[in-house]
Amino acid sequence: MTQNLPPSSSIVIIGSGLAGYTLVREIRKINKEVPVILISHEPGYFYSKPMLSTALANKKDADQLITTSAEGMATQLAITVMSDTEVNAIDGATQILQTSKGAIPYGKLVLALGADQIRIPLEGNGAKEVLTVNDLEDYAKFRTAIAGKRKVAILGAGLIGCEFANDLVLGGYEVDVIDLAPQVLGRLLPEAAALALQSKLSEAGVRWHFSTTVQTVNRKGDALEISLANGDSITCDVALSAVGLKPRLDLAKGAGVKTGIGIQVNRELETSTENIYSLGDCAEVEGLVLPYVMPIMQAARALAPTLIGQPTALSYPAMPVMVKTPSLPTVVSPPAKGAEGQWRSTAIEGGIESRFEDSDGKLLGFALMGSATAQRASLTKELPPILP
Repeated sequence: MTQNLPPSSSIVIIGSGLAGYTLVREIRKINKEVPVILISHEPGYFYSKPMLSTALANKKDADQLITTSAEGMATQLAITVMSDTEVNAIDGATQILQTSKGAIPYGKLVLALGADQIRIPLEGNGAKEVLTVNDLEDYAKFRTAIAGKRKVAILGAGLIGCEFANDLVLGGYEVDVIDLAPQVLGRLLPEAAALALQSKLSEAGVRWHFSTTVQTVNRKGDALEISLANGDSITCDVALSAVGLKPRLDLAKGAGVKTGIGIQVNRELETSTENIYSLGDCAEVEGLVLPYVMPIMQAARALAPTLIGQPTALSYPAMPVMVKTPSLPTVVSPPAKGAEGQWRSTAIEGGIESRFEDSDGKLLGFALMGSATAQRASLTKELPPILP
């Protein structure tokens, strides 16, 4: 039996990442009194997750990335933080959570569960040694693993893979990157822009292995040997998988909440179950799952008033994504899925400007590299909103 149960009028948020804490800050801007409980299976401290892929070159270890402790966040935001707490089940009918620390009733529940790194099936006796970095504790393990080592192999040439590759070569490591696609950032960049980024990262020391996959990972003495489908092999000290994210859906599914790619929500971010909402990397809005900082900020600003009785619909303006590759700074705002048009890339002094335009010349997306990133604000104004 749980003592001191919070009032059933409480807003309960599951997840202590950027989505969870940003939502709390937005709630507190408009209501200082409503009881808020934040539950996390992590220690509950606040840190900037995007910093994980640049911390090495910035000479910051895992502990230095923590900006505020759980206790500090609780005091600062006047909330209850339940850290190191697992939520085992949600009963939407009675509005009660079953947790590792007892039953918790809620008035409004927010699922800010985040996403997991996708683990591709790998063969070989070293397959279980392939690491992923998805939170601060993962990063601490990764830093321990690479300490005193020289060679790192990265599975995946997407946004996270490229950022880690740049960070590691700047930190003095030899880096091999493997991807099934024929180029870096295959879902975001046109070919000309991708080649420019590849070239700059190659100059920094990154070695690329495109249009192939990993077949086996085997431990050979002090090293890992990675065999590729194209017949090549790579020897490394540490292997890191960065092939993408998948929203955490199990808790929602167990509660009968509708899911697709993510936890499906309407424009007010409410799920199929009354009084349960979702935002962040786990949420799907009109078919879109956008695991970036700006969509989280937009969602938090809309959801906060909704939770305190002022229903507010979410809208997404154009939201360019910054790729943290100092070897060639990159900003990209990809066209909407299925958009009709074509890319036009122009080399300018110190950079590349790539524009995705429709047949009438209307700008629907862009990729800016190097000096061209200065045009980010002006070009963003020309783009249509993602969700009007």
